[in-house]
Amino acid sequence: MEVEAKKMTTQTAVQAVPEKAVAFKTFNSKTVFFIGLLIAASGIVSPPVALVGGIAFGFSVDHPLRAEAGTLAKFLLQASVVALGFGMNVQQVLHAGRSGFLYTAVSITVALGLGLLLGKLLKVGGKASFLIAAGTAICGGSAIAALAPITEAGEEEISVSMGTVFLLNSVALLLFPAVGWALHLSQNQFGLWAALAIHDTSSVVGAAAKYGDQALAIGTTVKLARALWIVPVSLITATFIARGSTRSSDAGPRAGVKIPWFIVMFCAAAAFSTYLPALRPMFGALNHLGKVGLTATLFLIGTSLSKKTLKQVGVRPLVQGVVLWVIVAGASLAAIYFRVISI
Repeated sequence: MEVEAKKMTTQTAVQAVPEKAVAFKTFNSKTVFFIGLLIAASGIVSPPVALVGGIAFGFSVDHPLRAEAGTLAKFLLQASVVALGFGMNVQQVLHAGRSGFLYTAVSITVALGLGLLLGKLLKVGGKASFLIAAGTAICGGSAIAALAPITEAGEEEISVSMGTVFLLNSVALLLFPAVGWALHLSQNQFGLWAALAIHDTSSVVGAAAKYGDQALAIGTTVKLARALWIVPVSLITATFIARGSTRSSDAGPRAGVKIPWFIVMFCAAAAFSTYLPALRPMFGALNHLGKVGLTATLFLIGTSLSKKTLKQVGVRPLVQGVVLWVIVAGASLAAIYFRVISI
């Protein structure tokens, strides 16, 4: 009896060791997760760094709070889009957009269509393909952030789309000024090219600032005008999704358009920022919070990407993004260089 009791005690102790190890590992991963989230939310790291940090976490450990992180990411994504609206001046954007309205509309439409075609040829998932195409066509991460909740894209699809955009942004910061100087582009030409071909506004500002003050002014205003296309594209996307759900339903009441209220609030924020100048210091703070919120969101989204999800998604979305960007950048450069379009 004593021998059996000793054996049972030994077995229980052996089983307790792995359980303690698992609990300790989970505690450590939670600690690292919260530290990473706090750093991302502090504003001391850039959005690309936050995304890379999140991806590194997702590849290193099993996510201990995957469901909670997904819920928080969805809320922060929409709240950040609204807050970013406080950094826009509607009058300046509309003034800059008048002269380039036609070719901006054409270029966005062509880029979206071409992106979806490439996605279909490469057999990229529909939502990821659309987000990459929209990010390239309009304004990178902001467009993806606005459209992801409407399309109900998964975290891995958002992560891959954001990763593709930020990778190409980094390349553009180094490549575009060198190409502009080599081709002797004027300040206006380079500013216009940067606004049409670089994904995110921040990267447009970075590249144009290296080229000159006039390039910076042109690039910023044209890019902000381009960013306003988030609103109609979001509403059109919501309409198509509603129609699709209606066609797929055999019975029941007709589905209506799912209004993306955060887009409406984004427009309201831009209007407040423009027409209530006395409150601009507060609006500037809110815009900063939007940028910080988006950075934290990117960390959360990055943590959802793991080796397993990467295998499921594959490298095809990255190929789609690179090919589409090369075509858009090349075509817009040719049109500007040969003065087909100008500003």
